[in-house]
Parts: sequence; structure tokens; C-alpha cells
Amino acid sequence: MFIQTESTPNPQTLKFIPGMVVMPEGVAEFRTREEAVTQSPFAARLFDIKGVRAVFFGADFISITKDQDCDWADIKTFILGVLFEQFSLNKPVIYPISNGDQDTGQDSHIIQKIKAILDERVRPAVARDGGDIVFHSFEKGVVFLKMRGACAGCPSSTMTLKSGIENMLRHFIPEVLEVRAVPD
Repeated sequence: MFIQTESTPNPQTLKFIPGMVVMPEGVAEFRTREEAVTQSPFAARLFDIKGVRAVFFGADFISITKDQDCDWADIKTFILGVLFEQFSLNKPVIYPISNGDQDTGQDSHIIQKIKAILDERVRPAVARDGGDIVFHSFEKGVVFLKMRGACAGCPSSTMTLKSGIENMLRHFIPEVLEVRAVPD
């Protein structure tokens, strides 16, 4: 098994590509070991590596965010070891849960259009950089988005939101006036 690594726009986050499906549906993000232990023993094992600050599972990749005072050279080998064991033994990545990415009721027509643009145009592009952007809410012309994976804390995320996503949504949906990130 060969696991590729790619840098992301966020220097604290690396993208690991095992060459197989990680999450058959949706995505999952863990910010603490305590959060991970009940939902994903795999993510909890990654948090056992000193310096791992966040774990994000995408469709075919894992993004790991490290502490700023930690060097990739010190932890990358340990991360690869956990990944290799996980995928070699074909263990489950996550217990079946709702990841907050599911619709919870009737969406308005505008929200449906926003989600469609995000799903078709934005999310595939940010997934290539090891992250994800998820719709949170739409209030008084403002779209609130949750940044996950490599996008969370990325130095270029504000530019992505304002110059990229906001301009695209305003172009296709005149009711959208602004895009903002939801803070962690």
C-alpha cells in the first residue's frame, strides 16, 4: 500500500491519500480526542500522536492538522503508520452517525440553490486542497459557511470565501449579499 501526501494551502495541514475510499458518504471532522473516541477509534488513534490537533475525513483523503510548534518531520511517519494499519486491516473509519451535513427539514428555494452551487462547484475544488466547506445557514442575505479540514484556519480561507465563493454565489443568486465563516 502506498499512501500519498500533499501539502495544502494551510501550512499546518497535510492531506494523506490512501488510494481508496475513506468516507463512502459525507465527511467527518474531529477537533479533540474526546470527540473522536466515541465516533471513530481511528481518529482517536491519530490524536494519540503528539502534535495532532485536528482530523478530517473526506471521500478519499484524510487531512491532519498539527500544532504550530510541532514539525511534520517529527510526526509524519507515525501518522503514516496508523493510516497503513487502518487501511491494511480494512477497519471501519467511523461509526455510522449523522455528521451534521444532512438536511434537517424543508429548505427554502434559495437555500437549495446555495447548497447545489456549493456541492457542485465549491466542495470538489476545496476537497483537492484537503478541506471542506459546508453550508451552515442563510440569514438576511448572509450565507454562513463552516470551514473544515485544511480550510479551517487556512491563511487563504478569507480570500477563498470573499473572492471566490461570495462572488460566485452573488452572481448566481441575487439574494446573497455576503458570505461569512462560522467561527469554531
